Amino acid sequence: MREIILDTETTGLDPNEGHRLVEIGCVEMIDRNPTGATWHKYFNPERDMPVEAFNVHGLSAEFLSDKPLFAELAQEFVDFVGDAHLVIHNAGFDMRFLNAELKRVNLAALAMDRVIDTLAMARRKHPGARASLDELCQRYGIDNSKRVKHGALLDAEILAEVYIELTGGRQTALSLASASAAIIARAGGGTVRPRPKALPSRIRPEELAAHEAFITGLGENALWKKYAP
Repeated sequence: MREIILDTETTGLDPNEGHRLVEIGCVEMIDRNPTGATWHKYFNPERDMPVEAFNVHGLSAEFLSDKPLFAELAQEFVDFVGDAHLVIHNAGFDMRFLNAELKRVNLAALAMDRVIDTLAMARRKHPGARASLDELCQRYGIDNSKRVKHGALLDAEILAEVYIELTGGRQTALSLASASAAIIARAGGGTVRPRPKALPSRIRPEELAAHEAFITGLGENALWKKYAP
């Protein structure tokens, strides 16, 4: 199963008030494993950067002034995410901005039914506990020391680790590893080798004859006939 862990940065809180996307970071996962494929872009928002937003992500209007417009990379973004599930923390916020930008360039909106909201997942799994990305990193022992300010790609990479924990991935892997170690220990810790000589069959001649008679009675079109020697 292909999933895209996604995060955005913006100029504000509401696209209906003229705020725009300034950064998108995506991390590809297949079967809960990061593949190493990412998609990360900055965008010129064609407007100023409010100080409140700058204090969150540190992206100035000057820094963004020579970056491409979203319209120039919109199709590239759509092609990268494809039909994958989108894993987003507080998904409603990011989806409003993404779909507002896609609407501006006459591209189809991303459907909410393909979105997995890790904020909602965390609140269900840990009712009453704080569920910010930083709080979840602390809960699961994930290193977020580089997260001095918000950054879309870094936050997506961190969210990928959080998502694995929320879905039980790391604990499952550890359990399997422990079980495998126990099996090896019971086997004496050595390499498993094939028997030098196959064990004799335990099927008695009368049992084999009875089985062959049963197969014969099924008729020429029986499925068994396709696999019988």
